Order: sequence, then C-alpha cells, then structure tokens
Amino acid sequence: MDNSVLDHGRLKARQRRLVEFANSVWCPFNQRDIEEIEKTQKMSTKLIITLKNKPYNERLIHLHLPTLKYRRLRGDMIEVAYA
Repeated sequence: MDNSVLDHGRLKARQRRLVEFANSVWCPFNQRDIEEIEKTQKMSTKLIITLKNKPYNERLIHLHLPTLKYRRLRGDMIEVAYA
C-alpha cells in the first residue's frame, strides 16, 4: 500500500476527531474561534509532506475534504432535518 494513501487516511481520522468534536453542541460564531479551528485543519493538512507547499484550498481538494464552513452548514442542515 502506498504511504501517501496511508497518511491521507491518518490525517482524515485525526483532523475529524479534533475539528468535529461536539459539533452539534458547540458551533463557533466568534470569528476568532472559527479562525482557531480553521488553523488546526490547515496545520493538519500540512503534515503530509507532498502537500506541504501547496495552498490550503489545493490541499483540501487533493484530500477530498470540504471546508470547515461547509461542514458546519451541512451539520446544521442535518440537525434541522432530523429534529
């Protein structure tokens, strides 16, 4: 198995644990809080050596990850749909 595929899987598992923890209970509305969480994802995506020098948006595309803003919106829509 290719190491880059293994690294992508590890990154997704780590990043999701850190960023999506208690998403339905705690939704940041402060711009500073949002930037802190976004910073965590940006740093996590830089852990893959082949993507380190690429812009953040390109790293997300390569890893098939949506932006955190999209995830928050999607999570809110799911909560409303199942409420």
